[in-house]
Amino acid sequence: MQMEIMEALKDIARTPVRKTAISAPEALNEAYDYQRPSSFSRGMRIELNGLVILLTSGTASIDENGRSVHVGDFRAQTRRTFDNISALLRSEGATWKDVVRTTCYLRDIERDYAAFNEERTAYYREQGLDPLPASTGIQAILCRPELLVEIEAIAMFRTPGIEE
Repeated sequence: MQMEIMEALKDIARTPVRKTAISAPEALNEAYDYQRPSSFSRGMRIELNGLVILLTSGTASIDENGRSVHVGDFRAQTRRTFDNISALLRSEGATWKDVVRTTCYLRDIERDYAAFNEERTAYYREQGLDPLPASTGIQAILCRPELLVEIEAIAMFRTPGIEE
């Protein structure tokens, strides 16, 4: 039995890590003013032995044409950001229930954190999340002056057919 376990561990150690870019062009697309091709992916799918990890790049209130939307409306930008992350997750067969961590960047954390927390709480409640993802809130200058919030998410799940 111990030899079988050792062989299984060796197989796991030799299994390649597969990486593929993820996107959801029907919801958000490359920014219209970025050089093409872009120097980053909207997200990355990492697969190893039946475990899938999704890493989303910083996602904001961007539309399918790469334009900023809901300029000046913090709550609407926050909602669009969550919806865009939902589209990225969906594109890979995941949901918010698979999200284990978020990093949330706010242009003005003192002014907007209370509204952000209200929107996040409402969105997570709609998604039926329990437990809630780990999260960090950071004040940051974002890549466009009109953007007020940007969020990164990490999701993890097993591919179907893998026994635990």
